Amino acid sequence: MNITLLVSSMGSGGAERVAATLVNAWSERGDNVTLVATYSRKRACFYALSDKVRFIHLADRVGKRRVGVIGYVERQLALRAFIRESRPDVVVSFLYNVNVASVLATVGQRVPLIVCEHNDPSADGRSPFWNLATRIAYPYADAVTVLTENVVKPFRAMIPRVRHMAVMPNPLPPELFSQPAPAASTDARMRLVSFGRLHPQKNYGLLIDSFASIAKRFPQWDLTIWGEGAERAALQARIDQHGLNERVFMPGVTSEPWMEMRRAQAFVMSSRFEGFGLALAESMALGVPAVAVDCPSGPRDITRDGEDALLVPPNDRDALAAALTRLLGDEALRAELARKGAESIRERYAVSAILRLWDDLFAHIGVCTADAQQPVKHRVRNHQRQAL
Repeated sequence: MNITLLVSSMGSGGAERVAATLVNAWSERGDNVTLVATYSRKRACFYALSDKVRFIHLADRVGKRRVGVIGYVERQLALRAFIRESRPDVVVSFLYNVNVASVLATVGQRVPLIVCEHNDPSADGRSPFWNLATRIAYPYADAVTVLTENVVKPFRAMIPRVRHMAVMPNPLPPELFSQPAPAASTDARMRLVSFGRLHPQKNYGLLIDSFASIAKRFPQWDLTIWGEGAERAALQARIDQHGLNERVFMPGVTSEPWMEMRRAQAFVMSSRFEGFGLALAESMALGVPAVAVDCPSGPRDITRDGEDALLVPPNDRDALAAALTRLLGDEALRAELARKGAESIRERYAVSAILRLWDDLFAHIGVCTADAQQPVKHRVRNHQRQAL
C-alpha cells in the first residue's frame, strides 16, 4: 500500500514523534511510505527515520518562500500537484492546519483521506478562523481520528457532520521498550522531571509553585523541566522568586528524552490540556512513577488513578503538591506505580497494537494494507454519524 503522511514539520514535538513512529512501522512491514513536511524547508528530522521512508519538504518545491495569502496558495497548489503526481492509496494528515490543507489538496482527486486531531479542539484555544475552517473542511475527509474517548463528544458538538470518527491512540515506538538502563549514578540527588514546550498549555508556573511549596520537606529532590519555548523568561523569574535556582532546572531540549526519563525517580505532568499526553505514556512505559493533572484530555485514558499513576484535579496547586508529597515521600509507592504503569502502557500502546487499529480504519474506508488483502472486522473504536 502507498501511504502518504502529511505533517507541518519534523521538529521535536509529540506529533512529530508519532509521525516518525508510524511511518517507520508501516515501511518496515512492507508499505511504501512518503512523509511530507508541508511548511518547513529541508533540514534534519529530529527523530530517526527508516531508510525505507521517502521524506519530502514541500516548501523546497515552491521556490521563493512568500508569506501571506500568496505563499499559502503556492504551497497549497504544490501539495495538490504532489498528491496528483504520486497517487497514494491513502493520505493521512496530522494537526488541524495541515488537515485543512490536506482536504483542499485532495478534493476531487479520489484519494482517501484521514485527518488526525492531536488535541481536544474544545480546549486547545484555536482561533475562530481555524474553528470555522475545520468545521467546513472535516466533513470532506473519509475519516477523522481523535486520540482519546473523552474527546469524541465535544468534537461531535463542534463538528457534527464528519463522515466517520475513530479513536486512535498514539503508538509508542518499539525502541522505547528496549532502552538500556542508565549507568549507575553516584549522584545522591533525586530527580523529578517533566517534558514539554515552555508554553502556557503546559502550566509550568503551577508546577514550579507546587514544587516550591514542598521543596524544604524534600531537600534531596530537584525538579528538571525539559523543553524550550516562549515562557522561559517568565518561568525563570518564577524560579528566582522562590529562590530555587539550585533546585529547579530548565536545560532546554534534549536529544535523549528517554534516557533522561530513565535517570529520573519520578515524572510529573501539569498541563491545562493535552491531546494525549505522550510524555506521560513514555515515562510510565519506562517504569518511572508519575503524577499527572486530570486535564482534558489524555491522562485519564492513559492512567488508572491510584493503580498505575496519581491523578489530581486541574489547576489545583495544593492538590498537585499533595500528590507530589505522597509520591516523593514513599519509595514503596513509587516502586508499585512504576511496575504497574509499565505493564499497563506496554500492553495498550505498543506499536503493534496501534497498527492493528490503523488497519481496521484503512479497511473501513476501503483501503487494503500490506498485511491484509481482505477487509477485517473493526476492532478500532468507531463513531458513526449518529447522535452521541
